[in-house]
Amino acid sequence: MRVVILGSAAGGGLPQWNCRCPICALSRAEPARVRPRTQSSIAVSPDGDTWLLVNASPDIRQQLFDNPVLHPREGLRHSPIRAVLLTNGDVDHVAGLLTLREGQPFTLYGTQGILGSVNDNRVFDVMAAEVVRREAIRLDETFEPVPGLSVTLFAVPGKVPLWLEDETLQIGAETETTVGAMIEAGGRRLAYIPGCARVTDGLKQRIAGVDALLFDGTVLHDDDMIRAGVGTKTGWRMGHVPMRGEGGSVAALVDVEIGRRVFVHINNTNPVLVEGSDERADVESAGWTVAHDGLALTL
Repeated sequence: MRVVILGSAAGGGLPQWNCRCPICALSRAEPARVRPRTQSSIAVSPDGDTWLLVNASPDIRQQLFDNPVLHPREGLRHSPIRAVLLTNGDVDHVAGLLTLREGQPFTLYGTQGILGSVNDNRVFDVMAAEVVRREAIRLDETFEPVPGLSVTLFAVPGKVPLWLEDETLQIGAETETTVGAMIEAGGRRLAYIPGCARVTDGLKQRIAGVDALLFDGTVLHDDDMIRAGVGTKTGWRMGHVPMRGEGGSVAALVDVEIGRRVFVHINNTNPVLVEGSDERADVESAGWTVAHDGLALTL
């Protein structure tokens, strides 16, 4: 199984277009110390020929351009991407669907709750129904989006997308609006969980023994954005578990048998983004890799 991390940043990417926080400023001034990153998305293939796109970032056009394995290869119009899977309805995971409207057939997968938010927004009708088939998937039901690749979706603690929040908002509930994906091919297993509000015993049991885990690395500490002076929300309020601190994912997963551990969906205020920083050294010493765009895994 081949995996390419197309985008490793959280919403807005890095640097964010209007942000002068220390990390965004350093990324502009010294990109060798803080690599620019696009918004969260991966591509997975069982054979290097046909690919599943997991989440469609607003940066998808640039991501496809930057990765030649995803370029057209045949005739006047072609794509090796045969299917797209959504793990939630966040803007940084669905807005790229508007770019994938150029008459290219593929199947769009997601839970009923996630696809429902897309179906209810008529702007996504630019993906013509006769070209792009939409298929709702039940939780814990294995399906094959491309030949040779099996996927099982499972609920993780999270929340509804920001643009759907109202007075009924619940944070940390396990519903079909925030899911992880267990992806399998050739006897290898990859768990992809770009959004997760907390690490539960059930989640640890679910991912135990995987060959690779790509996990929510939005914030280092729950109050990253407050410390940086650019926001008032905590990681918990945004539906993301911190790497460190009370309930942090590094400590919570330390005793779980996992092959490769990789943080993805990293917010622009997270200091682990700085090469050579104490914060980067800390998570790396715990066995984690901080993802960057273009990072490829072969399982």
